[in-house]
Amino acid sequence: MKTFNTKPADIKRSWYVVDATGKTLGRLATGIARILKGKHKPYYTPHLDCGDYVIVVNAGKIRVTGKKLDEKFYYSHSGYPGGLKSVVLRTQLEKHPDRVIKAAVWGMLPHGRLGRKMFKKLKVYSTPTHPHTAHKPKKLEV
Repeated sequence: MKTFNTKPADIKRSWYVVDATGKTLGRLATGIARILKGKHKPYYTPHLDCGDYVIVVNAGKIRVTGKKLDEKFYYSHSGYPGGLKSVVLRTQLEKHPDRVIKAAVWGMLPHGRLGRKMFKKLKVYSTPTHPHTAHKPKKLEV
């Protein structure tokens, strides 16, 4: 028997929609990262982007445990001396809830060309509606 080797032409992409209402941030992010990588498919290959598209709705309604709302920070740097900025999770959820989910998922993907390609298939919205209805996404429970 020959070993099956997945080729880019063999990859079939699907669209999934995930409702983030009441879901824990980390558990939601791991489920999304798994779909983006393609680990749920029988022909998963680590060096290829086998994953599917994921749409996350209601991003502002996620749940976190413990004291993370007040003790978890998101950092950014302008590149200038003294340019470090930090934002608390509570503020980030109020102003940009999509960035919270994107940051959690990005931390679980490969950091390189392949990971950036996978990350582009993630679409996050803070409202219950999205503009991707033409793709007929399937509902996914993560």
